Parts: sequence; structure tokens; C-alpha cells
Amino acid sequence: MIEFKNVVKDYGNGVLGADHLSVRINQGDFVYVVGPSGAGKSTFIKLMYHDLTATSGEIRVNNYNVAAITNKEIPFLRRELGIVFQDFKLLPRLTIFENIAYALQVIEKQPEEVEKRVNEVLKLVGLSDKAQNFPNEISGGEQQRVAIARAIANRPGILIADEPTGNLDPDTSEEIINILENINQDGTTIVMATHNSNMVNEHKHRVLEISAGKLTRDQEGGVYENE
Repeated sequence: MIEFKNVVKDYGNGVLGADHLSVRINQGDFVYVVGPSGAGKSTFIKLMYHDLTATSGEIRVNNYNVAAITNKEIPFLRRELGIVFQDFKLLPRLTIFENIAYALQVIEKQPEEVEKRVNEVLKLVGLSDKAQNFPNEISGGEQQRVAIARAIANRPGILIADEPTGNLDPDTSEEIINILENINQDGTTIVMATHNSNMVNEHKHRVLEISAGKLTRDQEGGVYENE
């Protein structure tokens, strides 16, 4: 599903966000990406969906060579991915239903299909009763659940989550990880950058640890001590 081969991201002034990084993530994996602040976690995540361009090396995501992708191909790559951010990125003037529907409307899904799928993902994240609310009318944890629902609305094979629980309290973070695990059990590959050591240690999955842009550990069911 995802493969990095000798990837370098050079920000200049001697700063490497990725330092000859090589790793493979298989279909159906649940992977935590961990490491201290500034280690290169977000660089690794952003390279996957071409929010950043690699300086050198090869990145394959599904059938795309992301490191050499054309601008015309980028939207098609991203249609195959679900992306969840720490700050939700919901559209404030749209209802919860409309926020999720918009992700399907821009790829020209039929109205009846949009309505059916939005209702499905709202049920999956436990927010069917909030469909007509606006983002400012629900809690941060509920907003993150909406963001996850929007990200999986188009049934992506890969869900990328960049610190999805970073702004949430422990109980709400637990709800979010349970939702992500349920999505993973349905076959979706999950790649999640996090600094939440309690979550990593209590919900065991594969751990990729990055330090100074290098992959320093790749361990199934590994633990993490957030210094």
C-alpha cells in the first residue's frame, strides 16, 4: 500500500525532515508514527499525500509514484486516501451532514448515494443525532468524529491521521482510537502520527519511531515513552 525507498526531504540549512527513510506499510496495517517534536513525523505523513515533495527517493502509495507525481494526478491520489487533521478543518457554515456530503459531491457522486453514505458514516461514528448541527454546536471530540466520517466517506483504502487526538482529553481520545480500530478491522489501512504514549501502549499496534528524520524503530506491538 505504502512504500518509501531512501526518501530524503531537505528543508535547507542542514535540516532533514526525512533522512534516507525506507519503510513499507502493508494493506490492513494499523501503524503509529511516533517520535519527539520536530523528529519528522508530520513530514513523513505529508509526503504520503504530496502536501510536501520529496527531495529525492521513491514513494509509492497504491499505484502512484508520489515523489514524481504530476499536479494533474494529485487529486486522484488524494481521492484514494482519507486524511484527518488535529484541527478538524470542518467548514463552519455547513451542517455536519453537509460537511461530510461535500467530500462526496466534489467527486460527483449521485445525490441518493451521497445521502445514503453520509448516514452510514454518521452512524459509524455515533453522530446520527447531530446531522443538522453546525460545527460550533458540538464538542471538539464530536468534531473530530465528523472529520473521521468525512475522511472515510469515499471508502478510502488508506486513512492518514496526523495527531488526531492532540487537542482532546483522555476519554475523548479513547473514543477516537476505538473508532479508528473499528475502521481498521473493516480492512482500511491506518497510519496515525501521535505523541500520545498512553494510547500507543494501551492499544497495541505496529510502531514506527522517527528521530531526526530517520526511522529508528519498526516494531509490532511496540511501546513508546514520550519524553
